[in-house]
Amino acid sequence: MKLELSHWFLIFARAGALLAVFPLFSAQDVPVRLRLALAALMAFLATPILPVFPTNTLSFWSLTRLVFTEVSVGLLLGFVCRFIFYTIDFAGGIVGTEVGLMLSSAFNPLGANATPVPGIILYWLALMLLLALDLHHWIIAAFQRSYLILPIGAGHLSQALVLEVIRRSSEVFRIAVEMTAPVIAVSFVITLVFSVLSRAVPQMNVFTESFPVRTLAGLAVFGLTFHLMAQHIENYLRQLPEDLVRISQLLGAAT
Repeated sequence: MKLELSHWFLIFARAGALLAVFPLFSAQDVPVRLRLALAALMAFLATPILPVFPTNTLSFWSLTRLVFTEVSVGLLLGFVCRFIFYTIDFAGGIVGTEVGLMLSSAFNPLGANATPVPGIILYWLALMLLLALDLHHWIIAAFQRSYLILPIGAGHLSQALVLEVIRRSSEVFRIAVEMTAPVIAVSFVITLVFSVLSRAVPQMNVFTESFPVRTLAGLAVFGLTFHLMAQHIENYLRQLPEDLVRISQLLGAAT
């Protein structure tokens, strides 16, 4: 019984670390007890179908290092799941800047900071898509599969893993620009038109006159292209289970 309990605790450490930074459960509105209960449930369901890890022969410091390794693996897996939400936050900032809604910020439950309203809209859209597409269950299945690829205590850093994380970090800007390209294009055209008007009519206050036009046109384009942004978000959300498996493979790969 002691061996099974320690085996459950090692799985609980990875599941708890994953949920601690997972976008849906890391919000401040979600109680810590709920995250702990879900992690305990995930560990309880995964323990019977995984081979028991022999911990009775390990010393205290070896067991502590093992728990630290499992927590680090869970944090890295959860961090990978957050990349798309970092992209959404950045895209919302771009839209807010181009449209002129940076002053109308609201509390973002993911980052615990003030975010422009378009970013909040995209954030809740991503959460609804995550639940509507049943991806939270697929992510749990990918978490269980990670133990077949990366057994307990087998995680370690490698050059391929570092390069993969850097590549995913660099794609945040590219994906955000792709999502907000129509809004950026309309804002650029409006800026160009009013620049020409300022040359033709020097008495015109370009900043004052262009602000309402930029806001109305930007909101109109944001609304008309909202379904395209939803498709972008959906495509990247569907890749989350495969991303967890890919990171698990890199964590278990030989250096």
